[in-house]
Amino acid sequence: MAATVSTSAAAVATNKSHLSSSLLDKPFFSPSQKLLSLAAKTLPKPYHHPHRTLITAASKNPLTDVVSSCKPNPDGRSFDSYFDDDDKPREECGVVGIYGDSEASRLCYLALHALQHRGQEGAGIVCVNDNVLKSITGVGLVSDVFNESKLDQLPGDLAIGHVRYSTAGASMLKNVQPFVASYRFGSVGVAHNGNLVNYKQLRGELEENGSIFNTSSDTEVVLHLIAISKARPFLLRIVEACEKIEGAYSMVFATEDKLVAVRDPYGFRPLVMGRRSNGAVVFASETCALDLIEATYEREVLPGEVVVVDKEGVQSICLMPHPEPKSCIFEHIYFALPNSVVFGRSVYESRRAFGEILATEAPVECDVVIAVPDSGVVAALGYAAKAGVPFQQGLIRSHYVGRTFIEPSQKIRDFGVKLKLSPVRAVLEGKRVVVVDDSIVRGTTSSKIVRLLKEAGAKEVHMRIASPPIIASCYYGVDTPSSDELISNRMSVEEIREYIGSDSLAFLPIESLNKLLGSDSKSFCYACFSGNYPVEPTGKVKRIGDFMDDGLSGDMDSIDGGWLPGSSRVQKTIVNEVRTS
Repeated sequence: MAATVSTSAAAVATNKSHLSSSLLDKPFFSPSQKLLSLAAKTLPKPYHHPHRTLITAASKNPLTDVVSSCKPNPDGRSFDSYFDDDDKPREECGVVGIYGDSEASRLCYLALHALQHRGQEGAGIVCVNDNVLKSITGVGLVSDVFNESKLDQLPGDLAIGHVRYSTAGASMLKNVQPFVASYRFGSVGVAHNGNLVNYKQLRGELEENGSIFNTSSDTEVVLHLIAISKARPFLLRIVEACEKIEGAYSMVFATEDKLVAVRDPYGFRPLVMGRRSNGAVVFASETCALDLIEATYEREVLPGEVVVVDKEGVQSICLMPHPEPKSCIFEHIYFALPNSVVFGRSVYESRRAFGEILATEAPVECDVVIAVPDSGVVAALGYAAKAGVPFQQGLIRSHYVGRTFIEPSQKIRDFGVKLKLSPVRAVLEGKRVVVVDDSIVRGTTSSKIVRLLKEAGAKEVHMRIASPPIIASCYYGVDTPSSDELISNRMSVEEIREYIGSDSLAFLPIESLNKLLGSDSKSFCYACFSGNYPVEPTGKVKRIGDFMDDGLSGDMDSIDGGWLPGSSRVQKTIVNEVRTS
């Protein structure tokens, strides 16, 4: 087995301060030492509503029982996407796992509420009771999918949950996690946050050997790899599967008697561990989920770590030797909630510092500082404090623009931004306004916001962006457009300023970002700002939001995305560097 067994003394010492006393009793251990003792033990129909679908399935049903009869929109887009004009990168999903609490499914439900910002298109919970895994999944928000009667159907003290983001709603139900599958030694449920860059290659090899896929999600590949593994016990099957997959994955698994959490060797996506006062162990994508269910944060699941929770307690192994971590910097820029601690740093403090840097390095004479809510608010507060200019709410966000199943005309679509953001004329009229946003992707929303502000009487509009320019697609669990669609990949800063119509425009300098992060700067991934990918995609790689991921039929070779794109801003030398690294 290629997995290396333990961390160095220095690595353990580095992380010791984050570990609880109970975990320090069981640090990283060798599979040859601990798994041999584990090996001695024995491991052990859908109803479719046109707008919302709920599934319940017992664990003994194979994954292929979970099907959907949703019909795609004629143009292949979900109706919701017509009004979803945020023009932002999207996090694929959020995961949670709970062991040792009789209210596991309800706690899971609450934790998923806290992670709702990470995915709004689908949600699911798998609960274990009497050695049977039962699943409820559905399309929509957590509150759409679950109610009291549904949660009553999920008894047990072990549960995992998932919220999912997708750009399309057609045939999506079968891709809503957690997935549950049975194989010869029992049943397993899995919830995955991330994206596998060698998904196509692995799926092709599995299909050649007779595997049948029911979904287009890369997560199903992991289940197949577990099922065909000859390793015993189950933990070794996970280790063996993870040795074959590449890319970003923070996963939680549920078996008849175990909760297992795994994080990829680079630690692209976050995964934290906490504990409730009754001893229940909780894993979640962000600490805000721990806070909501009154679980105390203990530590991160380390890059390359497998954590197993069962009746014997918490045990941990090193999955494989991990290189320098490459955690996603966009968690601090946009994805995570400000009240979360991600990768050991306060998201709120990071965003406030981003705003302060912009005020220092890109100052402008102004009368008021406003934010594009909600993700630009903390950075705007930092900018205003540093600049000594009042922060005010110049844009009010409507929290009631939800899903619509009325197909809009193009004229109505143009009102998308106005439906979500309303300017406050009393704040803006006759003023020189600095407006702070977290990022610019295509530039379409930014141009509409500038126009809104000027129509409301703003004398000048100065855009300040609390991230460097995004010039490359992400392959590690973030839905970004192709590089050709990214405005910063096609235009200079001045050209973007002219396009969006602002009086000035400035981005957060990446050098200043690195300086702020200090000694931690090398442990973050900046691929979307540089095109330099820590893990090279193998062949064509699906984009998170493309049709294959959302269950529509299509040829794998026709997926838009994949090969690292050559472009005017991402030089071929960078691509060559990635391919030879």
